[in-house]
Amino acid sequence: MTTTIHPSAIVDPGARIGEGSKIWHFCHVCSSAVLGKNVVLGQNVFIAPNVTIGTNVKIQNNVSVYEGVTLEDDVFCGPSMVFTNVINPRAEVIRRNEFMKTLVKRGATIGANATIVCGTTVGEYAFIGAGAVVTKDVPAYALIVGNPAKRIGWMGEFGERLVAGEKAGEWRCQSSGTLYQEASEFEIKRV
Repeated sequence: MTTTIHPSAIVDPGARIGEGSKIWHFCHVCSSAVLGKNVVLGQNVFIAPNVTIGTNVKIQNNVSVYEGVTLEDDVFCGPSMVFTNVINPRAEVIRRNEFMKTLVKRGATIGANATIVCGTTVGEYAFIGAGAVVTKDVPAYALIVGNPAKRIGWMGEFGERLVAGEKAGEWRCQSSGTLYQEASEFEIKRV
């Protein structure tokens, strides 16, 4: 697997880029950032120092991943979505010691122009709709939309909205046939 770095991209010394990754036009990967294997950074992506990005992550055009953000394996970040790292920024007040952590767990999708406010965790295989504003933790497999974002359903690992199954609390992916069981209104698990 060949790693591709476009000539217009800047990869600072000390950044670690996994095998098979592709870094396209006008990207900047800062020192001490770690990208796993097969990561794709679309045009104009910024990766801050100390950011960790897992394997098979796709980050579309115009996304900045700031210090304090961790993306686990198989995460998708849509075009122009936004991460923050300070809850109360002011230009004249230095708050580097107040950066808050944001964790996006395995398989999650964040739609175009969505905003993930710092200090939150996006659960495994959650699906954040385009333009949503996430201000609190998102459960695994949740389908989240709106401002402020609210859960309107469940999503399967195949990336499809789950439909109610035959039994109470049972959910099913129509494309893959995979079954999920709702443990509470805030938790669902693959059966």
